[in-house]
Amino acid sequence: MTEHSKIPVPGHDEAEAKPSLIERVVRNYDLVKLASAPIPEDLIPPVSKRRRYRRAHEEIEEAEVVPVAEAPTAPPAPAPVSATGPLPAVETPEVVSPEVIAPPPAAAAASESLPVPAVEAVVFTGERHPVSRQHLRDQGLIVPEGSVTALLEEFRIIKRQLLFNAIQLGQQGMGAASQRVLICSPHPGEGKSFTAVNLALAIAAEKESEVLLVDADFAKPSVLSMLGLPGGPGLMDALADPEMDVADCVIGTDISGLWVLPAGNATNSDSEFIASSRTRTVLDRLVQGAPNRFVIFDSPPALAASPAAELAKYVGQAVVVARADRTGQGALEDAISLLSACPNIQLLLNAVHFSPSGRRFGSYYGYGG
Repeated sequence: MTEHSKIPVPGHDEAEAKPSLIERVVRNYDLVKLASAPIPEDLIPPVSKRRRYRRAHEEIEEAEVVPVAEAPTAPPAPAPVSATGPLPAVETPEVVSPEVIAPPPAAAAASESLPVPAVEAVVFTGERHPVSRQHLRDQGLIVPEGSVTALLEEFRIIKRQLLFNAIQLGQQGMGAASQRVLICSPHPGEGKSFTAVNLALAIAAEKESEVLLVDADFAKPSVLSMLGLPGGPGLMDALADPEMDVADCVIGTDISGLWVLPAGNATNSDSEFIASSRTRTVLDRLVQGAPNRFVIFDSPPALAASPAAELAKYVGQAVVVARADRTGQGALEDAISLLSACPNIQLLLNAVHFSPSGRRFGSYYGYGG
């Protein structure tokens, strides 16, 4: 039998008349089940909307991609050439200008117009008066340039302790107060003036120090009479008169390193003057610019007059003189309580006739007594 084939009709695609190999494989092996579900026709957007979406998307891409013109670059500088060949490139360091902070105009003007003032040392220029050595000897006081006695040795020990304490107080920031010491006693007649004058005479013998003895017993001054010096204006006058310079009231002596400031005219308001704000200014001037000057105050008895308690506020040390055969413990405690404004209070026992250790100062020099 002859094999016949279907003649293709003109105008029809051959692919429509005969399925392709893939179509036959899909149909024969039932691969349609593995394909995804077809999209419903009602969810497919019309062709007009799809064209508008495609056109808008292309415009967005064109707007985002904007060509940037390349900045012109300068041609590289030619490398330096030496006789032996090109030199290596040297990197130029970055120069950083320091920032200058200018002070405020007011502060700059003040610093230029107000120089730091220098502390002018107060030098005593008062007339020097002779002190009778015989007069000192008659009163049992230390005689300058005299022989070494037990009294001199005793006060050498006392002054050494006071001078050492003054250095310690100065290092602790006490200032001018570290150079001042108050000599006091609970009651009259216990030897405070005797102690003050002898201590001043002993310190005057120091090679690198000088001493100013101040008669601060305004009611009953005795320092001038003990040294045989003339009277004149003194501490109380400088406190009462703001125009008076206390340095002009200081009296000189022929004893090297010894100066004396009289008590001045008596007044019924001595305690009030000492309690005033001017007192510190006056007392500071006595040691201004003179770190090696030591000031000794012979004050009235603490339990008999109030100026002693006021003066204790301006000194770094206080020495309470107690007579061994007269001062009671209660009086001594009361006096120390009144002087409590002073940071360093020491006790000096006077008129002692018995030494448990058997010490006899001065006997080593052949002048013991």
